[in-house]
Parts: sequence; C-alpha cells; structure tokens
Amino acid sequence: MTSATTLPEAAPTRRVRLEALRRGVTPYLLSIAGFGWLGFFFVIPLVSGLLVSLMTGNPDQGYVLTWNWSVYADLFTGPTPYWLYLVRSLTYGLSATAFTIILAFPVAYFIAFRVSARWKTTLLALVMVTFFVSFIIRTDMWFYLLGGNGPITRVLVHLHVLDHGQTFLSTPGSVIGGMVYNDFAFMVLPIYVAMERIDPRLHEASNDLFGNRANTFFRVTVPLTRSGVFSGILLVLIDTVGDPVNSSILGGKETYTIGQAIQNAYFTTQQYNVAAALSTLLMAILGIILFLYARVVGTENIEDLI
Repeated sequence: MTSATTLPEAAPTRRVRLEALRRGVTPYLLSIAGFGWLGFFFVIPLVSGLLVSLMTGNPDQGYVLTWNWSVYADLFTGPTPYWLYLVRSLTYGLSATAFTIILAFPVAYFIAFRVSARWKTTLLALVMVTFFVSFIIRTDMWFYLLGGNGPITRVLVHLHVLDHGQTFLSTPGSVIGGMVYNDFAFMVLPIYVAMERIDPRLHEASNDLFGNRANTFFRVTVPLTRSGVFSGILLVLIDTVGDPVNSSILGGKETYTIGQAIQNAYFTTQQYNVAAALSTLLMAILGIILFLYARVVGTENIEDLI
C-alpha cells in the first residue's frame, strides 16, 4: 500500500522540480545576449584601453605591455599641461550641462503642461530638427554667425557691445555656447518624458492645499523630474567633457581641451599609450562625478525613462 500511494506522487513532484528549475534558469539564459553585448562593446574596450595605456614603444617598432603605470604620473608632471586641459574640459562640460538644464527645463515644462496634445509632437520635432544636420556643419554655422562678418557680430558691433574687429570666437563663451546648442535636445527630451509621467492629480492636490504655482513647481514638479535631469546630465556631461569639435572650431589656443589632446596624441604624435591613458583617466573622473551625483541626488524611477 505504501509503494502504491508513493509512486503516483513522485511524478508530479518531479515535474514541479523541473518546472522550478526551468523558471530559475530561464532569466539567466535570456540575459546571455545582453551580457555578451555589454562585454563585447563595453568591458572589452575599457580593458583594452587600460592595457594600451600601460604599454611602451612607438608605432615603428610596436608597443609592448610593460605595465608602465608611470604614464599616469607623467600626465601631471610632464612638460605638456594635460592637467590644465583636463580641468578646462571639466569646467566647460559642467558649465554647458548647467546651462542646458536652465534652458531645457522651461522648454520641457511648457511642452508638457502648457501645450495641447495636438501641438506637442510638432514642438518636440522642432527640438529634434537640428539632428537632421551634421554635428560639424551645425558647429561651422556658429563659426560663421560668431565670426567677424557674421550677423551676430555685426549687430553687437552696431550696438557698441563689441569693438570693430572683435568677435566671440576663441573664447570660453563660444565653446560653451556651441556645446549647449549641440546638446540642448539631449536635456529637453528626458526631462519632458519625466514630466509627462507626473500624475496631474498631484498638481490638483497641491492647488487644493493652497499651494501657489511656485510651491507646486519646486515641491512637486522638480522632485518628480530628478530622474529625467539625471538622464540628461549623463548624456550632456559625457558628451561635452570629451568633445574636441566645439573647441577646435569655435575655440583657440586658450580653449584647448582634453578631447583635442587625446585626438592629437592618437592621430598626430601617435602616442597611443598617452591617448589611452588620457581616455581612461577621463572616464574614471566622469564615473566618480556621476556616482557622487547619483548618491547625493538619487536616481529613483530612472528606469521608467528607458
């Protein structure tokens, strides 16, 4: 009797265990493609860059991995002031990021809360329309506008803001301005998406509690858009700090940045280990800045923007 009652119960138990095993293994199997993509396009390039930075040699005789960690010390103590280029790039990137937040927030707020649904798509398309033109062509356009014969310069000279022969080119303002213009949409879109996800009833509740528009904005809207702001900072800061284009076209010798130094070390002097060391150092500094920002401000619900 005991065996007769036990055998029928064994098969369902085995099926339950197999089903539990399948459910436990399936997520890991599905994640293989994602981890493989991250490993191939993210981890391998990072490790390769670090290894190249630790090599010694030259393009003619080749490079050999010698674990030359002194290359990082040479970046700060050598004759080339890479530390100055790094500080300048971080200053330009942080300034451009701050200005894009200041300019993008009201634009995203207007589209999200002050425009009817039929016009939102049109306005978002206008924000994105600059991406239909090449990044370099857009920057060249500002070179013409800010140049000696450009309309902006002529108007400012006519208003006696600038002297004859004076321009905004080759100044930190022209470089930062070009960065803000080129990355403006990268800040508007994530902030707009975050605002679109705000429940309108929260604004109504604020009004019911006698909150004015300023209180509603700073106590309801701003905190609930932190995830969008953080996403915008990720996109803008990473792009602007390492950008060599705006400083090359709109800047001069006094606005030389770390992006130009990396480009010059790789393509002109062919110091591949120096270029890799600068890139690795820049990524590490950006990673620390973004990590500290995430810890201080928080990134709740940032996955909703993906």
